[in-house]
Amino acid sequence: MEGARRNGGTLGHRLFAAFLLVALASLAVLTAAALIGTDRGLGAARQSERERTAERVAAAAAASYTAAGGWADADLRATRTVAAGAGANLFIRDAEGNVVVSPAGPHAGRPGEGPGGGHGPDMGAGQGTVAKPVQAAGRTVGSVRLAFGSPAAPSGRDVAWSWILPAAAAAVVAAAGTSWYVSRRLTRPLVRLAVAARALAAGDRSARAHVSAPGELGELVMAFDRMADELNRAELGRRRVAADVAHELRTPLAGLQAGLEELRDGFAEPGPARLAALHDQALRLGRIVGDLAELSAAESAALSLRLADIDIGALACEAVAARRAQLDAAGLTVHTDIADGIVIRADADRIHQALGNLLSNASRYCRAGDSVAVRVRAEKDEAVIEVADTGPGIPAAERAHVFERLWRGASGRRFGGGSGIGLAVVRELVTAHGGTVTISSPDGGGTTFVVRLPVRW
Repeated sequence: MEGARRNGGTLGHRLFAAFLLVALASLAVLTAAALIGTDRGLGAARQSERERTAERVAAAAAASYTAAGGWADADLRATRTVAAGAGANLFIRDAEGNVVVSPAGPHAGRPGEGPGGGHGPDMGAGQGTVAKPVQAAGRTVGSVRLAFGSPAAPSGRDVAWSWILPAAAAAVVAAAGTSWYVSRRLTRPLVRLAVAARALAAGDRSARAHVSAPGELGELVMAFDRMADELNRAELGRRRVAADVAHELRTPLAGLQAGLEELRDGFAEPGPARLAALHDQALRLGRIVGDLAELSAAESAALSLRLADIDIGALACEAVAARRAQLDAAGLTVHTDIADGIVIRADADRIHQALGNLLSNASRYCRAGDSVAVRVRAEKDEAVIEVADTGPGIPAAERAHVFERLWRGASGRRFGGGSGIGLAVVRELVTAHGGTVTISSPDGGGTTFVVRLPVRW
């Protein structure tokens, strides 16, 4: 069964059979239509020719009748010749219905009687006969009837078959070849996709379909490959986050464990300074765990947003007011340029949290005497929030990583910054609202975060 799937599978066989069946059915219908059309065409042509022959025979009989002044002395040899040339038996009757000529020869009698007074042969009622009136001097003086006997249709049908059979055979071969090609064309990407999916499910993160296919099938294959790439990146990110979390927790835990062991073994006295140091390590652990919980909540924000129409300008003013004490303690000057009346559809608490994280980030990394500017404006269909500072800036090599989880960079480690989760939370919250957040930091210093959110009109 597995080998059958690799070679196209039962789906390929079924598609091939279906395409071939459709082709054969169409061929059968066309063949029947061709035969019926040929037969009817030949029949119509044959009947038309018989009508013309009967007219010529009637004209010859009329000429003979006129020349002889009646049927008794009429020379009907020319009439017989025309009928014989068409392969028909000739019957001529006078105006009263008496048989003048029959295949047995000329004779006369009572109406409806043959030689000796009996009924003459009457082929008029059978198939393959054509009757025409004989007119002379403007009046009907009799009639001719031609009996053509067995039609020549079988020979015409044989000619048609001689053409149709080879054409049908060629059509069957072409249909089989086309059906095989189309079924292979359709099933090959599916087979490759199934193989890649099984390999991916078995743990091979490098498994990809890597096959071209037409239309929606090609889109399906490309979507699978992109999904596999995203899964691979997600797995690598998960492992890196686990390693980063372990690293972040290891340092305060090690310090806390060492201090407690010293106290337990009597190598240090449990004085206020020592206990304060241990308390600081415990607080650091609590901050890291709290940041991780905050990040987890931000990543699932799209599932728990309480959306409402909010004035983003008023919300920005509230966020600045909430962080004013922290910014003042860091020695920073705050400037605001906030437009009114810009309404967005958002969760006020989540957006407030994102703006608060950006302001906290500025207070953490800026120097005393630097300034922070918060600007809010509308651009087309977006609300634009800028948080710009005049701090030391971010090196070019680190700008691409500032929104990654647990990433602090050289400046973060130098200034003893946080856990590297705050900006990751900002990105998750803004993305959950259908917005974007970007960063710019010139080489001369200063950092600007730009948040763009859709405006509700």
